[in-house]
Amino acid sequence: MGRVTVFTLGGTISARGGDASRMTGAEVLAGLGAPDTDIELRDFRRLPSSSLSFDDLAALAHEVRETVAAGSGVVVVQGTDTLEETAFLLDLLCETGEPVVVTGAMRRPDLPGADGPANLAAALTVAADPRCRDLGVLVVLADEIHAARHVRKSHTTSVTTFASPGAGPLGTVVEGEPRILLRPTTTTALHPLSFDPAVRVALLTLTLGDRGELLEAIDSRYDGLVVAAFGAGHVPTWLVEPLEHLATRVPVVLASRTGAGATLTHTYRGPGSEHDLLHRGLIPAGPLDPAKARLLLHALLSTGAKSPTGYDRPGITAAFAHLNGTGLA
Repeated sequence: MGRVTVFTLGGTISARGGDASRMTGAEVLAGLGAPDTDIELRDFRRLPSSSLSFDDLAALAHEVRETVAAGSGVVVVQGTDTLEETAFLLDLLCETGEPVVVTGAMRRPDLPGADGPANLAAALTVAADPRCRDLGVLVVLADEIHAARHVRKSHTTSVTTFASPGAGPLGTVVEGEPRILLRPTTTTALHPLSFDPAVRVALLTLTLGDRGELLEAIDSRYDGLVVAAFGAGHVPTWLVEPLEHLATRVPVVLASRTGAGATLTHTYRGPGSEHDLLHRGLIPAGPLDPAKARLLLHALLSTGAKSPTGYDRPGITAAFAHLNGTGLA
């Protein structure tokens, strides 16, 4: 078992009752008693995860990269509201030669059945185990081990809220030991990515009767757009031309608002269908949900997929296709 560096960011696992006060990282770890793992603590932030900023996460990714390079596994402890986004962003930005695990809690420490200590203990076990290297960034809660690229919060209060629709967990923690049943066949990113907090990528979720007013507001303010479209990638016919126009200026990624399953490419071919939109310049998100698609597009734009003369549509398309499960980019 190796050394583990724990970054505490706040969240329910550190809450003192229902107000804004938070326990220190040392107080959170104290709930474990005396763990066997060699732990270094970094009390990084004390915030609800809904208040974490891109600057916070860019700084966290920098420290995680340095920590992994020094030979330490990593556990990031934060609130669950944005946990899947933090995990996915770290997956895009950090090497995982050593295990990197994100965890949190659904019940405050003062409530019956508080799950924080058990989740933290399981996360430490995974982060300290060399068999969990090179799996990408992991999310560990309720004794399940999930890949950051697949996992999402699926329920507002359940302690088993984190699930990986269409994929399932990579493994479980049983009697304090990680049991890895599946291994990802490829890394999340085609090549190392960077992250510029100043880049702006919008996420537009379509709803019935949407007339496009928010799309008009996006046009001149953002470097890219993810559209959380209906079904497998469909929009109202009256939004087709505005989206086509916008896609000539900035990358527009087509995702599904459903929460599971991939966007299609050619099953439906009428106006506003996925086939129509992709042939008008939109980029398919594949299996990525809209929030993760936004982070991947942000990282790609930060890394150099934009220029004064336009953006690298083939490069961005390849980065999304890399995750679609076909083995093709």
